[in-house]
Amino acid sequence: MTVTTPDSQSVGLHAGDHRREVLQRRFNDRPLLVFWEMTKACDLACFHCRADAQPDPSPGELTTDEGRHLIDELAQLASPRPILILTGGDCLKRPDLLELIDYARSASVPVALAPSVTLLLTRERMRQLREHGIKTVSISLDGMNADTHDAVRGVSGHFDATMATLRELKDAGFTVQINTTVMARNVQQLADIAQLLHAHHIDIWEVFFLISTGRGTDVNASTPQQNEDICNFLVDASQYGFTVRSVEGPFLRRVNQQRLEGVDGPATGELYELLHSRLREVLGEPTHAVCAPSAATRDGNGIVFVGATGDVYPSGFLPLPLGNLRHSSLVDIYRDAPLMLAIRDAAFSGTCGVCSFRQLCGGSRSRAFASSGDPLGSDPACVLVDVARRGVDVASL
Repeated sequence: MTVTTPDSQSVGLHAGDHRREVLQRRFNDRPLLVFWEMTKACDLACFHCRADAQPDPSPGELTTDEGRHLIDELAQLASPRPILILTGGDCLKRPDLLELIDYARSASVPVALAPSVTLLLTRERMRQLREHGIKTVSISLDGMNADTHDAVRGVSGHFDATMATLRELKDAGFTVQINTTVMARNVQQLADIAQLLHAHHIDIWEVFFLISTGRGTDVNASTPQQNEDICNFLVDASQYGFTVRSVEGPFLRRVNQQRLEGVDGPATGELYELLHSRLREVLGEPTHAVCAPSAATRDGNGIVFVGATGDVYPSGFLPLPLGNLRHSSLVDIYRDAPLMLAIRDAAFSGTCGVCSFRQLCGGSRSRAFASSGDPLGSDPACVLVDVARRGVDVASL
């Protein structure tokens, strides 16, 4: 494997490379995804919560008029406009949610929702959301059973409620995305979670690789070798009829590209063998082509996050405010903030800075910051960074 320098063996130019170049030019101008943390309020107490969610709203959360102003900014951008993802806390705790959805729809700004599974997400609320134009909803599932999921979510019976909710969302006609955060307590259950998603005809599986921020600082993350195994497994899982994406695990794109090109990557380990075998056991042979998108989004590159009180961040997991919507333009912050420019230029240090996949992958900027205080440093969750720190020539892997 040769991924250590920019001029070493790398992916040849083809249609996928051209598409990524076009997307990168677009990402320099405007984000693909804008996450708005509408409120800190949430009725759950998930022990890995990025937002440090709480029962009640925080003082100073953006008002309805300020939300409209945010939407107006996005509406002024060229098509295709960014997708505005309304999240939290729990976005259903905002009394003006439907009003803001309607405003975005009138401005031709696409909106998706990431609510919590609580008593607020009723069938009647689902019906309302569909009537107001919402097509895509994401909810979280962090285990194959109640023992695991309920422990993560901090609510007894939440697994059963989540399974009922995802069925109701599908019945209501939503495109349903399931979010799963990988951690030590559920890593061996991933194949069984994939089987659950397949059985319920889920459209998208988005797998989060843990960042030590918020309440997640007390959770055991997967190791670099496990991450490599998980990424290889996720490429396998994407061959069963649902799209697989990663959050804060951009090395999935590197693994997918290496497998597509027939380039040997780092060796897989016991976890991959376990997950691969279990996947075949529960779902049989693959039924579809790989569906793991390769758009090189990462914190600050195609992605921007607006906090509850208007602070703007490269992502929800990178707690470095770049400005505030009450004083600055979101678009100007995205385009011109020095950190955003450096991230989009892939101006990284260490192994990430010399890897030929630094633009396609680029490592998690959030994890680099959480581990070293440097958002442009190397991502310690990548197996290439890990072996380089131990003095192993990654070109020999």
